[in-house]
Amino acid sequence: MERVTGIGGVFFRAKDPKALAAWYRATLGVPVEADQSYGSLVSAGSGEMTVWSTFPSDTEYFGPGSQSLMVNYRVSDLDAMVAQLREAGARVEDRIDEQEYGRFAWAHDPEGNRFELWEPAG
Repeated sequence: MERVTGIGGVFFRAKDPKALAAWYRATLGVPVEADQSYGSLVSAGSGEMTVWSTFPSDTEYFGPGSQSLMVNYRVSDLDAMVAQLREAGARVEDRIDEQEYGRFAWAHDPEGNRFELWEPAG
C-alpha cells in the first residue's frame, strides 16, 4: 500500500498574497522572502522542504469552487498512488504534470476537497 511520505506544501487563497505572506513572516516567523508570497520550511526528513505559499483569491490552481486551502502530499511513487486512489473510488484528475523538481497529480477527497500529490525528482 502506498503512503504519503510528508507534506510537500500548504497553499491557501488570499485577497493580497504578498501582504498576507508578509504578515505571516512578521508575526509567526514563516521564512518568506521579502516581496514574495511563498517560502520553505525545513521538514523532519533530511533535505526535505515544505513549501508554504499564498495564492491570489481568484486562482484556478485549487480547482473550481471556493476551496480556500490545498495541501500538497509528498509521495514516493506517484503512479502507484494514483492507481490506488482510483481503485478506492476517489476522483483523480487525468493529467500528470512533469516539472524539473518532480511529478504532480491532483485528486479530490470524499467531500470534494482538491489535493495535490508530488513525487520529487531524483
